[in-house]
Amino acid sequence: MQKLNPTTIFYTADALNERGKAALLSYPNADQQQIVQHNRLPSVDGNHYQVKSNVLVLGRLKTLVCRESGRSSDFISPSLANGCLGACAYCYVDRNKPVNPITLFTNTEEILAAVDKHVQKQAWPKVPNQTHTHYYTYDIGCNSDVSVDASISDSVETTVKFFRNHPKAFATFATKFVNQEMLAYDPQGKTRIRYSLLPHRVSKLVDVRTDTLEKRLAAINDFYHAGYDVHVNFSPVIVYEGWLEDYRQLFERLNEVVHPKLKSTMSCEVIFLTHNQWQHELNLSINPMAEELIWAPAIQETKKSQFGGINVRYQYQLKAQWISEFRRLQQEVIPWCEIRYIF
Repeated sequence: MQKLNPTTIFYTADALNERGKAALLSYPNADQQQIVQHNRLPSVDGNHYQVKSNVLVLGRLKTLVCRESGRSSDFISPSLANGCLGACAYCYVDRNKPVNPITLFTNTEEILAAVDKHVQKQAWPKVPNQTHTHYYTYDIGCNSDVSVDASISDSVETTVKFFRNHPKAFATFATKFVNQEMLAYDPQGKTRIRYSLLPHRVSKLVDVRTDTLEKRLAAINDFYHAGYDVHVNFSPVIVYEGWLEDYRQLFERLNEVVHPKLKSTMSCEVIFLTHNQWQHELNLSINPMAEELIWAPAIQETKKSQFGGINVRYQYQLKAQWISEFRRLQQEVIPWCEIRYIF
């Protein structure tokens, strides 16, 4: 896996606990600059991609709030980090941010204490739902890629251990990277890793700097045998001429790869593409070929997100038709991989 090797590290004074100091020592050649707030950076040189490679921010997360989800998880945990080494053309985390380097929040124990306080307030036993039949699930990677975060500090390993030992809580995260070091974390079935999969030729264009589709597919059984609850995530589904045939090939490959025992427990999530005008304009300067696929005004309409942003999505009636076609293909090729939700 490609790893972060920053030339500049910004840090707040309250981030320099043992974990923060260790992160600084991990990059002795980086220029280190103290800042007042982790979300207010001084100007940095370089474009969107370069900043993601060259800058690391260390901060302390102060807003320790668990938010309701209901899709990939019951709740969204306070973030372990924000930002990602990858630069996927459609990434919602990057929207409306001129630059978005990785910000590692070093107060992991405070974050996990907030999760514990939150889950203890929930009714027990839990009423089974599609996220899990027994445990309350918390997405620990909504604003970052946990596989990348795990290469920077011990925060992810600490988090996996917390959920492994918790009697009521269960962790989940989606990823586009394969971090072999995480095979040693011993989650004992209490952490779900959701590998995001797109057809090969599309992934090469839009999943910028992430691990290849074949690497992700090859990792599925390894992480299953290492004790992870492994699912897949078809996201975002991008519609173009020949898209269903490309998904047929992807499903057939998945069917070949997945261990028979894992097939009995694996489910998937399906999310059709949303995009953003600001992001589109940025991509025109740094990844115009991706925009030929994901910016399609003739079949898209505006959508206000749950957080107030104005995005674009596929037109409702067209998407309803494509969802039906996707379901039929899934039932034909990988009926064992139940769709947990699709939209």
